[in-house]
Amino acid sequence: MIKDYFILAFGNLRHRGLRSWLTMLGIFIGIAAVVSLISLGSGLQETITGQFSSLSVDVLTIQNAGTGFGPPGSTSVKKLTDHDVNIVESVNGVKLVVPRLIRVVNVDYNKQRQFKYIADLPEESDKMKFVYDSLNIGVEEGRLLNSNDGGKVILGNDFLKDSFGKPIRAGTTITINGKEFEVIGILEKAGTFTVNSAIIMLNDDMKDLLKINNEVDLIVAQVEDKNKISDVADEIEFKIRKDRHEKIGEEDFSVQTPIQSLGSINSILTIVNMIVIGIAAVSLLVGGIGIMNTMYTGVLERTREIGIMKAIGAQNKDILSIFLIESGLLGLVGGVIGSLIGLGLAFSVSKIAGGFLGGSGIKVTISYPLLFGAIAFSLIIGIASGLLPAMQASKLRPVEALRR
Repeated sequence: MIKDYFILAFGNLRHRGLRSWLTMLGIFIGIAAVVSLISLGSGLQETITGQFSSLSVDVLTIQNAGTGFGPPGSTSVKKLTDHDVNIVESVNGVKLVVPRLIRVVNVDYNKQRQFKYIADLPEESDKMKFVYDSLNIGVEEGRLLNSNDGGKVILGNDFLKDSFGKPIRAGTTITINGKEFEVIGILEKAGTFTVNSAIIMLNDDMKDLLKINNEVDLIVAQVEDKNKISDVADEIEFKIRKDRHEKIGEEDFSVQTPIQSLGSINSILTIVNMIVIGIAAVSLLVGGIGIMNTMYTGVLERTREIGIMKAIGAQNKDILSIFLIESGLLGLVGGVIGSLIGLGLAFSVSKIAGGFLGGSGIKVTISYPLLFGAIAFSLIIGIASGLLPAMQASKLRPVEALRR
């Protein structure tokens, strides 16, 4: 009997053809939006979490509040200075302090000019090793910088591409802000586009090139005991705030641990996902109204058919079941196709992003609970939307239905 219900319901939907597909359009859009954006959001969250998990949990970062987008510290109105570095070094529990410079420069090569990120590398061996270990980088061509490599630079992996009309290889010379530097190494491909597109040179060279005297863009501090990193961060914040005569809550700088940074990013991504779900819910509501409208129209068009079915012995529950199966099929098919469209959109966006970000695209995380949940939800929407029309159809009296 149930098999007959499904055959009859499927035949009715197939008979209505274009109307059925238009009815499912709202379901397509809603489910596709949920699946694609949440898959991308989950992938982005997983990628960021992976990046933070690769960092040492005993490291914290100090930087001034910025005024816009750019490298850390580069958009700060008030810069950190060597004086702030000394304050951080004076805090109990701090093992190593590494001041960093990160700026934007113009690079000339092959008669072309582009703007690139440039970061410094401290000459001290322990600090240099700390930076290399933190970035977790290796070389694809040439070698890494040593403390006596003045006038030399290492480049991110993106420079091997034809972005300047031809690749830049180890051993070539590039011009940075009007000064020539020898490329002694090309880094292996990293997981972040900032490293892949960066230039790294010794701290003294960078200060001389950009005429930097007493400025620091950010301070990286390694603590002696990772279990006390929050206490050390609080002490650093207290000392810098006291030195600047600032009140609590009015600081123009921040002291962050990897856990705090990750928590902030996860909060933002969660909010974005919730907004996406809210927008998609509106689309699903519209889709549900479309299904209800189609089913009501179906009841009006098939009144005589319902009368014949009841006249030959069909009961109210039979009519109710057929109409509910029809509306459920609309929701189910809409959910399946919407999920496939959503995954296709997610992978397309990821591929396009990879092209813009030098191959480091946004990862797509396929969550099977999400897929099955989305399909199940669209099925429920379909059944719920068809409930009232189905009840109306099942309550029609055979005689009245045959008269219409």
